[in-house]
Amino acid sequence: MEQFSTQDQEMIKRHGCDVSTVEQQLARFAQGFPFARLNRAAVIDDGIVRLSPEAVEEIEADYESATCGLKLLKFVPASGAATRMFKDLFAILTDDPESLRAKAETFLHDLPIYPFYEDLTEVMRKAGLDLEHVRQQGDYRTIIRYLLLEEGLNYGNLPKGMLRFHRYEHEIRTSLEEHLVEAALYANNGGQCQLHFTISPSHKDGFEQLVRAVVPKYEKRYGVTYHITFSVQDPATDTIAANPDNTPFRDDEGHLLFRPAGHGALIHNLNKMDADVVFVKNIDNVITEDRIAPTIRYKKVLAGYLIQLQQRIFSYLKRIDEGGVDEMLLCEMMDFAESELQISLGEDCSVEALYDKLNRPLRICGMVKNEGEPGGGPFWVEDNEGACSLQIVESSQIDKSNDEQRNILEHATHFNPVDLVCAIKDYKGQKFNLPDFVDPETGFISSKSYNGRDLKAMELPGLWNGAMSDWITVFVEVPIETFNPVKTVFDLCKRNKR
Repeated sequence: MEQFSTQDQEMIKRHGCDVSTVEQQLARFAQGFPFARLNRAAVIDDGIVRLSPEAVEEIEADYESATCGLKLLKFVPASGAATRMFKDLFAILTDDPESLRAKAETFLHDLPIYPFYEDLTEVMRKAGLDLEHVRQQGDYRTIIRYLLLEEGLNYGNLPKGMLRFHRYEHEIRTSLEEHLVEAALYANNGGQCQLHFTISPSHKDGFEQLVRAVVPKYEKRYGVTYHITFSVQDPATDTIAANPDNTPFRDDEGHLLFRPAGHGALIHNLNKMDADVVFVKNIDNVITEDRIAPTIRYKKVLAGYLIQLQQRIFSYLKRIDEGGVDEMLLCEMMDFAESELQISLGEDCSVEALYDKLNRPLRICGMVKNEGEPGGGPFWVEDNEGACSLQIVESSQIDKSNDEQRNILEHATHFNPVDLVCAIKDYKGQKFNLPDFVDPETGFISSKSYNGRDLKAMELPGLWNGAMSDWITVFVEVPIETFNPVKTVFDLCKRNKR
């Protein structure tokens, strides 16, 4: 095991860790986490609900009355930097490989389409450069440098929430602004819109400045009042980054690199929220307003469906607490738990066991048909006792060397677009302690990049993976039109080329 210098040890201590913890993390990189044990893929009528057109219409129509008096919150993980989004451009800037030359030329050709074109023009003008002249000269490396690095727009180090995403006829919006628009259209209760963004400490000032600049415009436009709060991941949950050979990753100055341990750490942030219904959606999954109708409709549908199920759960829990549950009622409750909530009750059919299964946080997860997009998917997963439950599983959690497991993965029909609606209070109105429902063995190791260099990152049980492992989970099919992520910079061009 590598010996850490005094400077290393001081850095480790500043992150709320100790050397032994970091050594354990490095050992975990080498040995990995246990793979999920897939029983089968969740499909329509076996783990995934397909609502009829009539049900969709009815739930949407009842949405306003169903949410009247409830605290609605839009919770947006927004702390990640956009480094991975610009991975190819970083590679072009640092190595300029022949394999990426065509992408560089395409980027240069399409540059005026990108929503940051005007900002890039201005920042280069201040540096004494004419963007169009540089572009005509074919000097894509200079342009990329001013786009990504601190001497220019610094997009390579900013969070996605602060980046220009969409070009309109009379304005250009960041992804944060598009979330403000969404909140006004479905997370709006009596003109009040609560939003919470999880951010990194280094970007707090930038986010607050952006909010101050844009909120008055959208409040006036939509006739709402925004209540926007921010939180950061606890640095003590950070994990060390590793090279592909599992040795500690060091930056260009030779310092150890610590990274926020994935969105799983955000369960602690979510645990501090006070809301009846929480919408969870990634910062980069937004679409232009002229194409937003399916998103708004199905956000209302998922939330309305959650409220319907929650009302029945609450009524049964209240009956159990009041006593007098006869055999007929017990059978009714068990049938509801198994058929509507997809809960495997096992051999223990007691009232006490049923109460424990029902008295948990509830989440409705939208699932879209698998069209080759990256990301996790819905599966029936076995625990150590062989009981099955519905879980969202990342591909990195699956043992692809196992023929049976790989076959299950390959036959999955849907994937997870991170489209969740959550209920985090019990029937008495008390908040659940969400960390109590985390499976600590479901962390995973993912591939990331830093200034164009590959690294391995250790993530805590993901917010919608192991961090919600013991929640009541219901999967509902939603249309692909509700999933519009920006994973690479080139997606912005496709998005704005209309």
